[in-house]
Amino acid sequence: MADNNALNALIDALRRLPGVGIKSASRMAFHLLQHDREGARRLAQALQQAVSSIRHCSLCHTFTESDVCSTCLDERRDRSKLCVVETPADQAAVERTAAFKGLYFVLMGKLSPLDGIGPADIGLAKLFARATDGQVQEVILATNFTAEGEATAHVIGEALRARGLKVTRLARGVPAGSELEYVDLGTIAHALVDRR
Repeated sequence: MADNNALNALIDALRRLPGVGIKSASRMAFHLLQHDREGARRLAQALQQAVSSIRHCSLCHTFTESDVCSTCLDERRDRSKLCVVETPADQAAVERTAAFKGLYFVLMGKLSPLDGIGPADIGLAKLFARATDGQVQEVILATNFTAEGEATAHVIGEALRARGLKVTRLARGVPAGSELEYVDLGTIAHALVDRR
């Protein structure tokens, strides 16, 4: 088995990806080595380049190759609105809607006391400093609708309201184009409570 050390290391590395188990990792590794060695080289080079050049924006924490990301530098953005999201992927999802023209703050996680993740671990002090910079008038909490996301939104909301800021939360409810009989009861209940 000594001659398979590199293969086993590749499979173990692929297993680090979310949702990838031993079977999927093995399938990917064998595919790359057997059918797409050039793709494997390009993937390795892209990963190495990304790890060495991508960092966090000094203002909003999203991923960037510069000290400050292009969104934070964009003078056309509405600086009175700050959208708080958990991850750069969440920010990208909001951006794809083209419905939000303000700025962002990326927490890089959510509060999770059971996992030992507290306010300092997700940069709440930096968020509070940014939100109270005199330009921000509304903070939109766009954390996920999980127990941890809700707790994170609650803690942030209470702290920012105490500082005199307007705080709103993403609406939730029945997805467009869906039929009520197929929507889960929790979603219907929230849609009723949050109706407008």
